[in-house]
Amino acid sequence: DFICFVEQHFFEDNWSLDACVGRALKEGLFTREKIVCTKTLYNYADLGLLGIKNIDFPEKLKRSPKERHNRENKRVLGRSIEERPAEIDERNEFGHWEMDLVIGSKKDDDDALLTMIERKTREYWMVRIPGRDPNGVMTALEAIRSEYSEHWNEIFKTITTDNGSEFSLLAGLEDLSKTLVYFAHPYTSCEKGSVERHNGLIRRFIRKGKRIDSYTDEQISQIEVWCNSLPRRIHGYKTPDELFEAELDRIYTVAASQFL
Repeated sequence: DFICFVEQHFFEDNWSLDACVGRALKEGLFTREKIVCTKTLYNYADLGLLGIKNIDFPEKLKRSPKERHNRENKRVLGRSIEERPAEIDERNEFGHWEMDLVIGSKKDDDDALLTMIERKTREYWMVRIPGRDPNGVMTALEAIRSEYSEHWNEIFKTITTDNGSEFSLLAGLEDLSKTLVYFAHPYTSCEKGSVERHNGLIRRFIRKGKRIDSYTDEQISQIEVWCNSLPRRIHGYKTPDELFEAELDRIYTVAASQFL
C-alpha cells in the first residue's frame, strides 16, 4: 500500500516524504484518494504512526539559528556576481552553473570533491580532485570541456562560485571558451545556494571529517546518481537526470540539423 511505498523509498532510496507523494501521483501508482498529503505524512511521523521517526529526518533536526560573524577584506578573484544578468536568477535558461568544493578531513593530503550544479535542471556533479589545488580544479574542468567539445559553450554559459583560493585560476576559462565566470560576494554562500544545498544532501553519505579518499569512485558515483534520480517538486516530480538529458538532446538535435 501507499505507506509501504513511502517507507521503502524513504529508507532505501533516501527520498523525502514529499518526493514519495509527488512521484506516486506522477507515475499513477496510487490515486489521490488512496494517499495522504506530505503534511499528513509528517504528522503521522510525529505521532509514531509511521516506521519513520524525527531522528530519521536529517534536515529537520539540524536546522537551528547560527551566530553570524562579520568578515571583511577577502580578495575577489574576478567578475562580481553583481555583473551577472538578472535573468539567470529566473532559471529559465539552460547552461548556468554553480560550483563549490567539498572537503572531508582537513588534511592537505586528502582528496576533495569539485561539485557543480546546473541551475535550471538541478543536475549535480561530483568530481574527485587531488586536494584543494587550483590546478586540480582546472584539470577537472578541462576533462569536462574535452568531453563536451564543440557543445561546451552551449552547456556551460556561465559558472558562479566563491572566492576560495582553489578557484583562483577559474577566470582563465574565459580565455579558452565563451563561458563567463562570476564570483559571489565574500562569505555570502546564499548567492550560490543550489550547490550549497546539494552539498548538504551528500553529507548524509560523506560525513564531515571523514577522508574523501576513503570513498571509492563507485561510491561517489552512486551518491551522484542518487542526487540526480531524486524526484523534485519544483520540476513536477521529474528528476534532474530526465531534464538534463532532455536539454542535451535539444542541443545535439539543433547541432545535427545544421549539417543537413
